[in-house]
Amino acid sequence: MGIKERVHKVLEVAAPGDRLSKGFDVFILSLIVLNVAAIILESVEPIQQWCPRVFRAFEVFSVVVFSAEYLLRLWSCTVSPRYRHPVWGRLRFAFSFMGLVDLLAVLPFYLPFLGMDLRFFRAVRLLRVFRIAKLGRYSKAMQTFGRVFGAKKEELVASAFLLVLLLLIASCLVYYAERDTQPETFGSIPATMWWGVATLTTVGYGDAYPVTVIGKLLASVIAVLGIGVFALPTGILAVGFVEELGSRKANTLVCPHCGKEIGRP
Repeated sequence: MGIKERVHKVLEVAAPGDRLSKGFDVFILSLIVLNVAAIILESVEPIQQWCPRVFRAFEVFSVVVFSAEYLLRLWSCTVSPRYRHPVWGRLRFAFSFMGLVDLLAVLPFYLPFLGMDLRFFRAVRLLRVFRIAKLGRYSKAMQTFGRVFGAKKEELVASAFLLVLLLLIASCLVYYAERDTQPETFGSIPATMWWGVATLTTVGYGDAYPVTVIGKLLASVIAVLGIGVFALPTGILAVGFVEELGSRKANTLVCPHCGKEIGRP
C-alpha cells in the first residue's frame, strides 16, 4: 500500500482494526467538539476577556490541524474512483458538500491576511460554526440522516412545493378578504405571507390576525390544513428511517457469540 492510499484510509472513517485511523477519528472529533465549545464560551464577554490568549492559541492550533487535514484530503482524494482524475477529481472533491465544509471551517481565519475589510471578517468569522458540520463525516447517525434525506428527496421536495403552494393561495385569499379592513397589516400579498407563515406553522405570533367573518373562516381552514401539510414530511422521514434501519439490519453481519456488528457481507 502506497503512502497516498494509507493517508486516504487514515483520513476516512476508520475500518475495523485500523487503530491509527480510529485514533485520528477520535482526535478530530474531540477537536471539533472543543471548537464548538470555544465558540460558545467566546461569545460570553467576561470569559473572552479573562483569557483571550488561550482562545487565540487554541484557534491557531485548530486551524493548523484542520488546514493540514484539508490539504491531505485534497491530495489523497484521487485514491477514490469518484475523484480519480488528478485535476478534475480534486476540483470535484473541493466543490463537494464535505469539501466545502472543510474549507469553510478554516477560511475565516485566513481572510484578514488577504487584505479584506475587517468588518466583513467579523461577520464571516461566524462561519467557524461550520466545524460542527464536520461531525457528519465521522458520525454514523449523521450518515444515516444523509442517506434517508437522499432516498426521500423527491417526496420531500413535493411536500415542500405543496406547502409553498398552500402559502401562496392562503395569502392571496386572506389578502382579498382583509385588505380593506386592515390595510396596514394586509396591505399586500407579500405582507400577508408573514401571517400565512405564522399560521401554517401553528406559531401564531398574534401580531396579525383577520377580523372579518370571511377572514376568520379562511384562517380556521388554513390553520387546520397547515397541521396536515407539516405532518407530511414527518411521515416521509419516518418511513425513510424505518426502511434504512431495516436495510442496514438485513445487510449487517452479527457475531453469534457477543451480538456485536462485525461488518457487511
